[in-house]
Formats: sequence, C-alpha cells, structure tokens
Amino acid sequence: MTDLPAFVTAPAHIRVVDFGHVLVLVDYRSGRVQGLLPAAAEHWRQIARTGRTTDLPSALAEQFLGAGLLSPAAVPAPWRSPALMAAPDASWGSTEHPAGVDRPARAPVGVTLTAASALTAILAVKCVGSPATAMHRLIRTIHLAASTCHHQASPYQAAAAVRAVRGAAWHSPARTACLEESAAAVLLLAARRLGITWCHGVAADPVRLHAWVQTEDGSPVAEPPSTLAYTPVLTLGARHRHQL
Repeated sequence: MTDLPAFVTAPAHIRVVDFGHVLVLVDYRSGRVQGLLPAAAEHWRQIARTGRTTDLPSALAEQFLGAGLLSPAAVPAPWRSPALMAAPDASWGSTEHPAGVDRPARAPVGVTLTAASALTAILAVKCVGSPATAMHRLIRTIHLAASTCHHQASPYQAAAAVRAVRGAAWHSPARTACLEESAAAVLLLAARRLGITWCHGVAADPVRLHAWVQTEDGSPVAEPPSTLAYTPVLTLGARHRHQL
C-alpha cells in the first residue's frame, strides 16, 4: 500500500450527480465516467465534507487518487457535496427508446459543406493529441467559440444549424454522435457570431450521457422530449461560460 496524502480534494474538472442509488462522476478532461454504488457513494459524500483521507478506506482512497477523481491537497479542502437529483422510477428495462436514426432532410449544398467544415474541425480537435485529454480539448474549443459570439441565435437559426450538422454527419466516415454534432453546431453558429448554450448531461435508469444545445430560455434545440430526462452537468455558452 502506498502512503496516502493526509488531505485531498476533487479537481474542478470532476463533476458529480447524485441520483441516490448511484453517484455518477464525469471527468471532463478525459471523458471517463465512474458510477459509485451506495456504499462507495456514501464515502464520497463524507470526504467531500472533510477533505481528509482518514474518512475513506485506504483501498478506496487509492482507487480514487489513481483514477484522478481526487488529488492531494496541502490542507483540508472540502468541496461542495453532489446535488441530489430525483431518479426516475425503475423501469426494469421496459422503457422503449428509438433504435434507428432517421436520415436528415437534404439541405442546400453550400449549407452542407459549411456544416461539414465545422464537423471536421471538431473531429480534428478530438483526434489531434492524446486521447486522454480529448474531452478537455473539445470543451476548450466550445468555450473559445462561445466567447466570440455577440448575439444569441434565434430558435430558428439554432434548429437550422443543428439540422445542417446532422445532414453533414450522415456522410461522415468517423464517429459522429450527439457529442460531435452538438459541438459542431456551436462552431457553425459561432462563425456568424451567434451564440447557443451547449449542454452535457446524465440520466439514470440506466445511467447514460447526452450532449445537446439549447436556446437561452433553456429549450433543447431539435431534440426529442426524452432529452428532458437528462440533468445538465456542464453548460457552456450564453450566460453559462464555465471554464475548466
């Protein structure tokens, strides 16, 4: 067993959502997600109140430190306890979700090419550099793009951008899911100095992640009603410029 530091804290890039039956930790540098079941979750809540490793079993402390979920501190450095979010009733796997993807409506060639450029930029940000920090690079790119915007995009402008990116993503040979598409929509709007709020959130039963964009009033853009089941963990843009 290695010598443990006397005091620890949670790095700023670790965000936590507490659903009661599971504590979900998202590392916004590496993109890794860790779920803590009730016993380990209670230890996390306790050390968040004190910042002292004596409040953790040594093996668990080593795991948290080794995974980068905690970092050594010179003095007791408690951090805010995770916000308790209401978990949905257990579905026991009976909840239905769409299994396919509808092909987006065809957009003008010029619009599709511009959207493809934004998507290519996002894919390059993710691929150029260490995979361990790909999520951090992506978030920094979104933050930088949001900082250049002078006006908020209208719901129509935002929806048009999202649909254009999805149309371009249909032809992409690389992975293009909600994370890449939502980030590309931010870049596409930022090219016109139009801002939008980028969100990354988590839902329970089962634990799953999703990224989307929303207007300044909090309305998800071109999203199904199921997006409302996600608790935003990190928001960037508009009035929510949270730098990591």
